[in-house]
Amino acid sequence: MRDFALEVYFSKWEFKAKIHMTASDVESMPLGELLAMASPEQRTAFNELWLGYTETWGAPDLREAVASTYEHITASDVLCFAGAEEGIYAAMRVLLTVDDHAIVVVPNYQAAETIPLDRCEVSGVALQPDDGWRLDLEELTAALRPNTRLISLNLPNNPTGALLPHETLEAIVALCRQRGIYLFCDEVFRLLELDEEKRLPQVADIYEKGLSLNVMSKAYGLPGLRIGWIACRDREILTRLEHYKHYLSICNSGPSERLALIAIHNRTSILERNRALMRGNLSELDAFFADFPDLFDWSPPDGGCIAYPRFTGPGGVEVFCRELVDQRGVLLLPASVYRSELMSSPSDHFRIGFGRSGITRGISELRAFVEQRYRADR
Repeated sequence: MRDFALEVYFSKWEFKAKIHMTASDVESMPLGELLAMASPEQRTAFNELWLGYTETWGAPDLREAVASTYEHITASDVLCFAGAEEGIYAAMRVLLTVDDHAIVVVPNYQAAETIPLDRCEVSGVALQPDDGWRLDLEELTAALRPNTRLISLNLPNNPTGALLPHETLEAIVALCRQRGIYLFCDEVFRLLELDEEKRLPQVADIYEKGLSLNVMSKAYGLPGLRIGWIACRDREILTRLEHYKHYLSICNSGPSERLALIAIHNRTSILERNRALMRGNLSELDAFFADFPDLFDWSPPDGGCIAYPRFTGPGGVEVFCRELVDQRGVLLLPASVYRSELMSSPSDHFRIGFGRSGITRGISELRAFVEQRYRADR
């Protein structure tokens, strides 16, 4: 498999750049703040935790709590992982063989296509940048083959923040059900929709061969816990995933499981805080981009805490992002990070995040750079 371009880029810049303005998570919290939300029983359970191996499936009470965030899922339908990436890797290795075919959207989180490509033939279906990054159902249908075993979605999408209309997702589920295709949906940005009426049902709730991936990292803002999960009503597939996990992390961190449980029990207040932060940050981005309509094409995403605006200025987006981090220490992700091996994808966009605190400082540095670099000669 080729190097994970996003992580290679981050390994160079994430902790070196002065201002991280392309983060895909919302603002996290100190350990003490999360523990302050715990009940006395939860706090005692954390302090008296035995630091041995945990259950491969995940702690029973954690799986119960995760299941409660779905409509038709029980604890037996949940398998925990050490973050979302492990879940993606395990699912693609278990579901796909050399004789299969998979379909993924483009642009995407690279693991969505690179891991399947290591197993079988993969087709890309492009999100349409001139139509709000919408997925063309006819193109998806045309990409199907007799041996198509998996369709992989990411809703809201990384990096575009795009969602599907409800009726499109229903049509995809009907298509998969008709052909017996598994539907894998990366839902890690769910619950961060800007318009809650656009929030989609979780695939595991509406399709018996649907796999819903989620994690504590994004909407909850707790990536340091490294707790993710897949919900799926196909118990045979879920058992095979559990067996594959034996070759990976084996089990999750016990302290992380206790902390994840506290967060899920306090999800309403945590999510309200995070969405309020996002709304305030987004209004600042709206104001910034409105001042430079000749340099950026901007529209807010449907969901998630990242967006994928287009850079229309001289020199191209790669130069823009490189000079910005070199000169002002502001980190953005250029389109090259999202290069697809399946098909061409837009080369003039960049990912910007608006889930963390301190965005005012980042926008101030960004504005100063833009005015100096692109306005000084006017």
